[in-house]
Amino acid sequence: QVQLVESGGGLVQPGGSLRLSCAASGNIFRDNTMGWYRQAPGEQRDLVALITSGGSTNYSDSVKGRFTVSRGNAKNTVYLQMNNLKPEDTAVYYCNLDYWLGRRTRYVYWGQGTQVTVSS
Repeated sequence: QVQLVESGGGLVQPGGSLRLSCAASGNIFRDNTMGWYRQAPGEQRDLVALITSGGSTNYSDSVKGRFTVSRGNAKNTVYLQMNNLKPEDTAVYYCNLDYWLGRRTRYVYWGQGTQVTVSS
């Protein structure tokens, strides 16, 4: 069974940094996309950043230049380095795994979420 485990959230002052980690385990297709989404209270879950198995990345405009998504040396691991954090970054951050088997079957998995709070 596929499991995603996140860590690294916490409380940080504006301008500070955090590094989130996510490790996926189980029977996972090698060609996949992993990424980070976030959800603030009363709002929808939105994309923060994603990275393909080939290393291509995409970022939300609100985090470009401040956040960096990367894959670890261990397969199916992903990190989110968050610098110059702002109060508007406060949210629950979720790790995501997404892949297709053939043209018809899609698998999507989510981590449990980790709270990031940016406050003085």
